[in-house]
Amino acid sequence: MRPGEERPVEGGVCAVVSELELLKLRAAERIDEAAERLGALSRAIWSEPELAYEEHHAHRVLTRFFEREPPAASWAVQPHYQLATAFRAEWEPPGPRAAPRPLHLGFLCEYDALPGIGHACGHNLIAEVGAAAALGLKGALEGLRGPPPPVKVIVLGTPAEEDGGGKIDLIEAGAFKNLDVVFMAHPSQENAAYLPDVAEHDVTVKYYGKAAHAAAYPWEGVNALDAAVLAYNNLSVLRQQMKPTWRVHVKELPILTKKAEDCFRAAALATGCTVEIKGGTHDYYNVLPNKSLWKAYVENGKKLGIEFISEDAMLKGPSGSTDFGNVSFVVPGIHPYFYIGSNALNHTEQYTEAAGSQEAQFYTLRTAKALAMTALDVIFKPELLERIREDFKLKLQEEEFLNSVE
Repeated sequence: MRPGEERPVEGGVCAVVSELELLKLRAAERIDEAAERLGALSRAIWSEPELAYEEHHAHRVLTRFFEREPPAASWAVQPHYQLATAFRAEWEPPGPRAAPRPLHLGFLCEYDALPGIGHACGHNLIAEVGAAAALGLKGALEGLRGPPPPVKVIVLGTPAEEDGGGKIDLIEAGAFKNLDVVFMAHPSQENAAYLPDVAEHDVTVKYYGKAAHAAAYPWEGVNALDAAVLAYNNLSVLRQQMKPTWRVHVKELPILTKKAEDCFRAAALATGCTVEIKGGTHDYYNVLPNKSLWKAYVENGKKLGIEFISEDAMLKGPSGSTDFGNVSFVVPGIHPYFYIGSNALNHTEQYTEAAGSQEAQFYTLRTAKALAMTALDVIFKPELLERIREDFKLKLQEEEFLNSVE
């Protein structure tokens, strides 16, 4: 019997359950079986927070987790994959390889922390979700009767989301080149299949003035603070002229960047200061939604008791920025948000505490189950995979159109 077929369930009158649903149950069971190890993994990362590109402890904990995941040597692990603190772990079902190219499904882990307040964005839980979902999918496929499907499960450890953009480094290194669909989930105050994370360009501005005696000959001085104040006022005025899309779309970002830099330079010109403007290493792109993928995720999540905010609230909800946005421009993917049992806000000490709590474990593993179940849908529902790919193409085209008419 293959996934998608139905069979009677003992003890039920005319009750049927599909093989696919049984696989989903097995995925959830596998995650529950590994709950203690997964919780220990999360706590090990949470207890020793590390900043971007310095996540050596987290890297070691995660690679050992997959190297030792039973049965022994079932994952092919590449430590220090393209970056010192990135890794790649791969698994394929045993047995003869089918003729078609395997479907490559990626699960992404983040694990960098914030200066001073540790895992206040819950990246330890993102690492746990990625690892747990991959384990759940692997466990389900291991229990499949008959020839295994042509699929490869890939876990990517992606450092430096908070500062630098490790996923962008990995994109440039070709790490996402052969992936078909990617999955990850981010802790929040609510359950949302999608939030409109926006594009971001980081910039550091320094003004240089000249000291002088404030009472005797102030005219000899050049006040760098005045330049900073004027720059603030200039940006405040600019905000009135910002189009709504300038908070979202990638190709509008250079236009807004130039306007902001003109504000900085104008302040320097007005005060006689010199100015140094230095952009960040990478720009973060806005996250492209994939509605077919998020609908499948919501359907699976609801079976597990997840209560999602409405689509209207989702599209109008608060947002931040993430280097997953760049990933969403090169491969279809999903980046849902999940409640962890606390109303504390991300990037606060209270959220650090919540991210390390035992209560967060239930919600984290429930989200991992929903991701694993959605991955099974992608494998065994070819029509869903086609819709996901079509959504991806249409969103890319729409992005191009929106930017062309601005």
